[in-house]
Amino acid sequence: MLAQLLNGLQYGLLLFLVASGLTLIFGVMGIINLAHGSLFMLGAYLAFLLTKATGSLWLALPAGLVGGIALGCLLERALFRHFAKREHLDQVMLTFALILLAEELRWFIAGNDFHAVPIPPMLDFSVPVTAGFSYSAYRFAVIGICLVLALAMFLWIERTRIGAAVRAAAENPEIVDILGLDARRIHLMVFALGTALAIVAGMLAAPLTSVYPGMGDGLLIISFVVVVIGGLGSIVGAFWSALLVGLVDTLGKAYGPAFQGTGPIGTTVAALAGSAVYLLMIAVLLWRPTGLFGQRT
Repeated sequence: MLAQLLNGLQYGLLLFLVASGLTLIFGVMGIINLAHGSLFMLGAYLAFLLTKATGSLWLALPAGLVGGIALGCLLERALFRHFAKREHLDQVMLTFALILLAEELRWFIAGNDFHAVPIPPMLDFSVPVTAGFSYSAYRFAVIGICLVLALAMFLWIERTRIGAAVRAAAENPEIVDILGLDARRIHLMVFALGTALAIVAGMLAAPLTSVYPGMGDGLLIISFVVVVIGGLGSIVGAFWSALLVGLVDTLGKAYGPAFQGTGPIGTTVAALAGSAVYLLMIAVLLWRPTGLFGQRT
């Protein structure tokens, strides 16, 4: 049980890195970025290529962070800036085209094979937690890194002037024009930050799973669930919602199959356990349509 709780915590924190950028981009720019999952995939492939070239994931991570910021700035200036005021259908078609381009780029650079990224040797061991249970040191490191990034983002959003402008724009986009803020600068920072966090999340996740085509598709769907439950534009909501979804999804998949074959009721419970996060989303929307931390209107 403790192992599954820690796995759920680690999964939830990785979800937060992806979902926080997703919710900020939608809250501030009003853009539904379906290509956000492809950024996670590109991060994983970047971890594979840079680790193979340098021999160290720790050297690859800063390069991925800087590269993610640069890519985010390029995409926002070249494409998304011109689609911010367009219809959502136009935005969806743009991001769908980016998904196809990302897949072609992935195929051109690394092919369609599955790849493995080794765990850094200094963290390739288990840490004793209780008398009969040990947990991966690398997974503990992922938890720690994600918490540091979450804290840094919270302090930037809550304690800085530009963070206050971003928060205000996420909660009420019209206030940007009223206060005379530089909307383009805010959009550029938000998109670059969201892109960098998605790529870093993919790089951190790479040693925990195989690197393979389309690996960001499923994560995009669950990230949207996190955004909906937490409330659009809310970083705090994304954080607590990601932890909740990570724990519910992990525990449901771990213990749900145990009920399979125990009769009609047990089979129903097993089926519902696999869809627990979506049932949770429905329950939250029925109780609070704007999400747990969304602004009531």
